[in-house]
Amino acid sequence: MALESVRFSILDRSRVRRGQDHADALRETVAFAVLAEQWGYHRFWVAEHHSVPGVAGTAPTVLAAAVAAATSRIRVGTGGVMLPNHQPLVVAEQFGVLGALFPGRIDMGLGRSVGFTDGVRRALGHDLDDADDIDARLTEVLEYFASGRKGVHAGSAENVDVPAFLLATGSGAERAARFGLPLVIAPLAGTQAMVDAIERYRTLFQPSDRTPRPYVVVSATAMIADTTEQARRLLLPEAWASAYSRTHGEFPALIPPADIDPAAMTDRQRHLFEQALGNQIHGTEDQVAEALENLVSSTDADEILVHTSTFDRAARLDSHRRLARVVGLRSWFS
Repeated sequence: MALESVRFSILDRSRVRRGQDHADALRETVAFAVLAEQWGYHRFWVAEHHSVPGVAGTAPTVLAAAVAAATSRIRVGTGGVMLPNHQPLVVAEQFGVLGALFPGRIDMGLGRSVGFTDGVRRALGHDLDDADDIDARLTEVLEYFASGRKGVHAGSAENVDVPAFLLATGSGAERAARFGLPLVIAPLAGTQAMVDAIERYRTLFQPSDRTPRPYVVVSATAMIADTTEQARRLLLPEAWASAYSRTHGEFPALIPPADIDPAAMTDRQRHLFEQALGNQIHGTEDQVAEALENLVSSTDADEILVHTSTFDRAARLDSHRRLARVVGLRSWFS
């Protein structure tokens, strides 16, 4: 499948760099969205993280509103709003307002994460078991966008078209199929596990008024630089942050690659660090194009959602600009 036939979109988590405050990171997200629109990306999504020092995105619908106000054509949404953290009525109302203000441009990406640590989960008012009622919460949100629920209405949500997407891993693929929703999935447990989940999704998919056929969005990192070594080096800060978070219970701000020394890590940290690097697409333009073609071929994805973080802001923007050119997005830049 030619890359020109696949949609390409961006997920930005408003990553904080060492020495930077959250306000600057949020402003960078909005500025990044403006460029993404110019470069021809299809969607620009923001994420939800709570009490995470290295991520500024805590209120995705608020940030999505700022992004939508700063742009004019690109679709804007969430990757995603975590349903256990919010009452379904409030979720529907927020997206209803966004859809009314920016008609035809808002996406509602929904997930089931219940918080990064026990302390965060308690602060949000729930525990791990609260993710078990995701079916009921999802049903309720979707009903508000239809005709309301038992005499309760979500205002403008009933009058706007806001597509819903389900962020999923493991059994979440079957849930997306059962609800007839587009699936957003990442190769967290390896590409083959993701391919198997996508196959189950397509096999079990039940068409809905919202989504008449299966629609698969694959989330992936893609870093382009002049050499393979440069591209890999740019990915080191995010890989280090991932390994640090899983051994310290705190996701830190990004640090420069020069400050990262695998030899100084524990064996477990080094394993997690290398594991985080292993799933990343990176290299020259030709290498990344080939890797993306292989990914699309193995998954038959309808869309690729690119999420790429590094300490070097200019290098990240240059990578996304070059990626837009590589995959044939409409753009005015040289």
